[in-house]
Amino acid sequence: MGRKFDYLGDVEVFIAVVEHGSFTGAAVALSTTPSVLSRAVTRLEARLGRQLLQRTTRRVGLTEAGRVYLEQARSAFSLLDDAERVGRGQEGDLTGRVRMSVPTTYAHYRLPPLLARFTQQYPRVQVELNITNRNVDLIAEGFDLAIRLGQLPDSGLVARKLEDAALLLVASPGYLHRRGKPQTLEALQRHQCLPFIMPRTGRIAPWVFHDEGRDIDWMPGSTIEISDDVLGVVSLAEQGIGICQSYEFIVRDRIQGGQLVEVLPHLRGRSRPFSVLFAPHRRQSAATRAMIDHLTRQE
Repeated sequence: MGRKFDYLGDVEVFIAVVEHGSFTGAAVALSTTPSVLSRAVTRLEARLGRQLLQRTTRRVGLTEAGRVYLEQARSAFSLLDDAERVGRGQEGDLTGRVRMSVPTTYAHYRLPPLLARFTQQYPRVQVELNITNRNVDLIAEGFDLAIRLGQLPDSGLVARKLEDAALLLVASPGYLHRRGKPQTLEALQRHQCLPFIMPRTGRIAPWVFHDEGRDIDWMPGSTIEISDDVLGVVSLAEQGIGICQSYEFIVRDRIQGGQLVEVLPHLRGRSRPFSVLFAPHRRQSAATRAMIDHLTRQE
């Protein structure tokens, strides 16, 4: 009687190729050659009678059949990881890998202390951190979870809120010395504002205020617009170029250090949510579950 699962090595190769985006990248990670991996995936496709990958000269993409198979294969290997830990009597010694995508704001200013505590508690868990403001496709790109900002569209993903991040306006002391400090929204219209272009919509993100019980969405106009990296607005404001709206957790130290000054503080009171997202139908590994619990259990 032949071994029923003697093809699992080919499945591991398929997952590695998807996660690294190419046969070349996977070959480097697995210390082999692209041709060896290509033959492994071809064998797997022949076994299943389905094409799993769309191959190009530079990258590979998933077919619909490949997307479905990838999800099931990841779930199966997650079960095997958990079974191995139990079999070795290592239930309390968590291992595994977590692939997560995080925007620049959270990655630089919120995640480091959380990740430091996580790695101290689970030193054998491998964390692959992708820092980007692009909305990644969790399933197609092989991410276990992502942290994202704002009200999230109905994508079929589960969202667990991390926090509501307070917003405020800031400018450098030099800019305010040259241009004066605005006292009203009307006066703000005469200043150099530093708006950010939202990557999901391609539109300027409105500045949000709270005034005498009213929520106000105000559209900043400017000769300068920043896209892709929202931290750019803070860097420009710090250099005296204009006024920006940012999260309190980003500018707090700069205000305390005197590099920035809060503007129109009486209009504070609005925030935007950060959430951790994951696919509801994917069986999560123990390491991924531990990471989600750790992020949402902030002290």
